[in-house]
Amino acid sequence: MRPAAIDAPAPFLGHFFKYIPGLGVAGAVVALAYGLRNVPGFSVLSPMILAILLGMMFHNLVGTPARAKPGVKFAMRHILRFAVALLGLQLTTQQLAEVGLTGVAIIAATLGSTFILTKWLGKMLGVEQRLAELIAAGTSICGASAVVAVNTVTEAHDEDVAYAVACVTIFGTVAMFVYPLLPSLLHLGPQGFGLWAGASIHEVAQVVAASFQDGKAAGEFGTIAKLARVGMLAPVVMVLAMLAARRSSSHKASTVSLPGFVTGFVFLVLFNSAVPFPASWHHGIAVLTTILLSIALAALGLETDIRKLAEKGFHPMLLGAVSSLFIACFSLFLVETFAG
Repeated sequence: MRPAAIDAPAPFLGHFFKYIPGLGVAGAVVALAYGLRNVPGFSVLSPMILAILLGMMFHNLVGTPARAKPGVKFAMRHILRFAVALLGLQLTTQQLAEVGLTGVAIIAATLGSTFILTKWLGKMLGVEQRLAELIAAGTSICGASAVVAVNTVTEAHDEDVAYAVACVTIFGTVAMFVYPLLPSLLHLGPQGFGLWAGASIHEVAQVVAASFQDGKAAGEFGTIAKLARVGMLAPVVMVLAMLAARRSSSHKASTVSLPGFVTGFVFLVLFNSAVPFPASWHHGIAVLTTILLSIALAALGLETDIRKLAEKGFHPMLLGAVSSLFIACFSLFLVETFAG
């Protein structure tokens, strides 16, 4: 008889191999997304956005194979959480210091006000609470990354996540093209414009594209301000987790602990602040994080039924539009009042 220890790896390998088809499909979608970015007109979209769109097209036109389901779900849960934690390596406490107390206060006030207003307005418009919460997160924090991160607590349907990602993508892209036309009209200097862009445009890539149109100084400050805003993802998720626990009367919910990826995010921010990395390492980690987030969003697209998206109606899109307009105007008011 063969020793039991020799047979032990078999169940583990079988468990792992079942994820390969789904991860392969999601990976192929991401590869196509990166390839599309070389086509004129597509380069303004992040690979994450292209990945979810292509995943949705594949699922609704061809159909996601049943064999791919385990790997797709693995990407949506585990790869997503790992990628969000890795975002911590793009931020340091020194960068927060560069933004300054006034800048951080403006970003925090903008984020909190936008989140609360969006939730309230969603209720007024009859938008389902979970979908409104996802739109609020994507608009107020950091676009698609915030939507999928907050959904680990909100636990909305896949179609809600896809709808929220679509909202923040559309209005963030509009902001990316409109903002560079306004610095002179609004009498904003490079630092003021960078702070405004970083505090209000949805995606990191959109902030970079918009703020650097006003010069290197504006671009660099806008990027740092945006990363400071990304850093607020962790406390927002912590608060939402505690509120979710308080709303539930179950013992399980009453003992909810801080999500592991949030702890990882905070730890990596502190680690990144204490341990100097070469610039090439930072670039490589940023690329890896984007790829992993793209795989997670491709997987989300591979689970999203467009017909169910259509059933959501127009009100959630209206909510995203009003929320985006509010964050632009309110943050501009704060920048011109306190940092002008």
